[in-house]
Amino acid sequence: MSKPVIQTAGISKRYRRGLPGSSGLLRDSLARTLRSPLSVFRRANQETFWALKDVSLEVREGEVLGLIGRNGSGKTTLLKILSRITQPTAGWAEIHGRVGSLLEVGTGFHPELTGRENAYLSGAILGMKRQEIARKFDAIVSFAELEKFIDTPVKHYSSGMYVRLAFAVAAHLEPEILLVDEVLAVGDINFQKKCLGRMGDIARGGRTVILVSHNLGAISRLCERVIWLDYGELKMDAAVAAVISAYQLQGFTHRAQWTRPASDTPNGEVRITSVSLKSPDGQYSSLFRGDQPVTAEIKYQIRRALSGCQIGTRILNSEGVVVLSTSDADHLGVSATPKEPGRYQAAFQIPGGMLAPGSYSVVVAAHLPQRHVYDVVEPEVAFEVTEEGSLASLDGRLGLVAPLLHWETLEDTETR
Repeated sequence: MSKPVIQTAGISKRYRRGLPGSSGLLRDSLARTLRSPLSVFRRANQETFWALKDVSLEVREGEVLGLIGRNGSGKTTLLKILSRITQPTAGWAEIHGRVGSLLEVGTGFHPELTGRENAYLSGAILGMKRQEIARKFDAIVSFAELEKFIDTPVKHYSSGMYVRLAFAVAAHLEPEILLVDEVLAVGDINFQKKCLGRMGDIARGGRTVILVSHNLGAISRLCERVIWLDYGELKMDAAVAAVISAYQLQGFTHRAQWTRPASDTPNGEVRITSVSLKSPDGQYSSLFRGDQPVTAEIKYQIRRALSGCQIGTRILNSEGVVVLSTSDADHLGVSATPKEPGRYQAAFQIPGGMLAPGSYSVVVAAHLPQRHVYDVVEPEVAFEVTEEGSLASLDGRLGLVAPLLHWETLEDTETR
């Protein structure tokens, strides 16, 4: 049996956050000081929450471990502790081997530098020596498909070109242990497939990998064992099929409304605050007839002006397959739109008769397509489409969707 290369015992991480009214912004601090000069001597209102609670695990040499869980479950915190970016509040971790971390694709890229210069800069930040980068440079450029643009400043790159180069550099690390956090969610479909292939090569090469991903298909394909974190606690550690099945069953509790918990406070520019499902009469509902429309409402907050942001949604079936995707920019025929600071409420409707009978969940993301993810809400709301009123109830037809399409039948008068 292979030896353990990662061991943790009782890993816990506590964070402090300001209570409402204590945003931490300089302008707010100045305003409070002007209103009450003595306030500078008072301790800011704070409360604590545990991002991780008593997590113990063991990962063996050559093992590919999947890490799944909802928003705020502690997945990224655990990887940051294993990467020595963050210190645990309690517990310990022991790691044997050179660690490489793909926690944020594109870290360290400078817009004024060329692709070539950024490849060397990013590689150095990720722990590669200059000779190592030079030896792999042609392979990195080939993987990114940027041979004609490698000496162009990256400020002139499209978002897809930027992501391809960033991942190509990171994917050519050669550590004994590789920690990967949701890097497979960027780029176009073809490049995502290429990234999956690269991850497969790394796994088959005998290196130890911990992979965090919302893509359960990728987890199933690359991993044999999966750990499920839930609100900072280790809920399940077992074979991939068993964990994903249990995770999806919990997701399909047919909950019509979700509001972000107080302990989950992302620090990014966009904060999704609630997701809900409503029936045609405007009531919250998680059960719909086959011919009933499903209305989804999303509330979110923009903290600073953004030149481009998409509020996108994926509808998944009970097997984790994406049945359809839509976004708030669809009606404009663009991928993203500028957004000003403020609070917003968006809604879309899935027509009646569109979805086949079955269970579905909703994933919502605020992101700049192929470039940056601001916030993600995993399947926190789910619903059931019944056979009543559906085309499947008439003839038992199969399919992921069941739309009512227009057919035209004419008499064939052509002579043969």
